Amino acid sequence: MTQDDVDRAEIAVVVGATGAFGTAIVDRLVSEGLRVVAVARSADKLAGLQARQPSIDVCVADIADDGAVDALGAVLDRPVRALVHGPGVGVAGGIQSAPTTTLTEAVNIKVGGLLRLVRAADEQLVGGSRIIAIGGHYGLEPTAYAAAAGIANAALVNAVRQLSLAYGERGVTAHVIAPGPADTERLRRVAADRARLREVGVDAVLDEMLAESSIRRFTTPAQVAWAVTTLLDPCADAMTGSTLMLDSGRRRGLP
Repeated sequence: MTQDDVDRAEIAVVVGATGAFGTAIVDRLVSEGLRVVAVARSADKLAGLQARQPSIDVCVADIADDGAVDALGAVLDRPVRALVHGPGVGVAGGIQSAPTTTLTEAVNIKVGGLLRLVRAADEQLVGGSRIIAIGGHYGLEPTAYAAAAGIANAALVNAVRQLSLAYGERGVTAHVIAPGPADTERLRRVAADRARLREVGVDAVLDEMLAESSIRRFTTPAQVAWAVTTLLDPCADAMTGSTLMLDSGRRRGLP
């Protein structure tokens, strides 16, 4: 892609761009010919991402803070094709032990962060723009050992439905992608923590997690990135307000 192509390309904003999902999404969007604005808290990690993907722009911002609205607004100078909100939240333990401050912070990052992103880009959203939030299947299939993820992602589903109603008349659609446990280093750290608490091997915990999937697999960052680009298709208009499950067959309940 030439510099002229980059300058003319539609913008896609990716929050949480330096995480496992974020980097895969950035790579996929760049390959689709979009001009990516990568957003994260760490300037060093963003610099590393930009060294690998020189065509992207970067914005250092903490989406958990209201100051992110101005920081993001300052770099969005043209219509935005997609807003992708994918920051992770801390692993806080189960519902009986997770600190309440950690739970409220998770909601602030997932829901408050999405609202800050949308408000920063509001004037640049046009017909066909997409608001895409990366949630998680624990928001729809609760478990007693993932309190922060479950509560924050359940709230995220509700917030995205509200955004779909608020922005529908402008032709802007809103979507949730809900992956299951993903094959990342973070998952292996979670498994190691559970293994220590239970005094069992890490492989035993990973095997239990795999057994929750009907196809005995973890979701991959590449699959999440695929889903993001799939939602850019005009036919995805009909999915607004809905949740796209990428949980590798973990959900047991009906929609």
